[in-house]
Amino acid sequence: MQPAVCWWRNVRRTARALPSASFPEPARRLHKLSFLPNSTSTRCHSSFFAATDGQRFCGAHLSSVSSDSTFLRPGSCSSFKHSVKQFANHAPTMTASKYQVAERGVPNSTDYRVFFKNENGQSISPLHDIPLFANEEKTVYNMVVEVPRWTNAKMEISLNEGLNPIKQDVKKGKLRFVANCFPHHGYIWNYGAFPQTWENPDHLDADTGCKGDNDPIDVVEIGSRIAKRGEVMQVKILGTIALIDEGETDWKIITINVNDPLADQVNDIADIETVFPGLLRASVEWFKIYKIPDGKPENQFAFNGEAKDAAFATKTVADTHRFWQQLVHKEVENNGISCLNTTVDGSPYLVASDAADEVFAKSATGGNPEPASEALHKWHFRSENSYSKL
Repeated sequence: MQPAVCWWRNVRRTARALPSASFPEPARRLHKLSFLPNSTSTRCHSSFFAATDGQRFCGAHLSSVSSDSTFLRPGSCSSFKHSVKQFANHAPTMTASKYQVAERGVPNSTDYRVFFKNENGQSISPLHDIPLFANEEKTVYNMVVEVPRWTNAKMEISLNEGLNPIKQDVKKGKLRFVANCFPHHGYIWNYGAFPQTWENPDHLDADTGCKGDNDPIDVVEIGSRIAKRGEVMQVKILGTIALIDEGETDWKIITINVNDPLADQVNDIADIETVFPGLLRASVEWFKIYKIPDGKPENQFAFNGEAKDAAFATKTVADTHRFWQQLVHKEVENNGISCLNTTVDGSPYLVASDAADEVFAKSATGGNPEPASEALHKWHFRSENSYSKL
């Protein structure tokens, strides 16, 4: 299938789910022109998931410093940006967000942190104080977004710091960025974690034969909207991929925002290929190769890389939620994880709100920003299990 046909089929499908006003004429016209039948791309998913609207049509460069900031070249099409904003703001919402984010430290520095506060402005932990479930029926989950789609900065919930803020991972004293492994740019979905979950490093998983990686369970969200760093998004589970990362089980739960225009059409792992053709295959490829530019071998998978269905994934999440309950109630060793929380009844780590606010107040406010990483603008091309950089 030609990239233009693939992409436009999804747009038509989305359009049927939204009022006609959701696609202003300038946006429809520019979308059509950007995917001409003689496109040089040969991969359906590479064209459909290649850049944000503003970046493709206005020539923007991605910024890892802020999830919602872009740097546009002179002559960018401001009228189109307005059209895209009108489309993005039209999406329905499940509920108003109960959470706020508070940035501390200088962006693009080792001191930068994203803290979380509840609707009353009190400091909380995104790992312990945001519930796993977003509804009473326990069918919708809260996902904490660490990395918005198309960005490269390897942001993650800090496990060993009080209140577990989001920070950028550091390697050899330098901020970490994932490389652009052709044809992918940065992370190809919104990426984050489920709160109140933990992959126990002392538990040998019967399905994978490996122990957990000592992190909350990872989540990818495949919907159309680019999330913001620190956003708490309501998602439903579609399936999972079992990555084996350096000998540890590292589950990747595949989800979609319940407010996405296509969410009703995607309810299990088999639906992804129908509605988002090529994306599941691209996701497995991304996890396999993304560390190769850093000099590491391909990642391996349980089940030969086959994605498991929603029922399997739901059970896996339930297991990690049970492990978290043991962790936060001090039934097992905390393995260096800060379990400071303000809401978990019976937890020995429970503190009053003023004590949590004090932790936030003592966090760093300065920092020295690093120069922009070359990873933001370089392509890496695969050749015999290694990557050459362009």
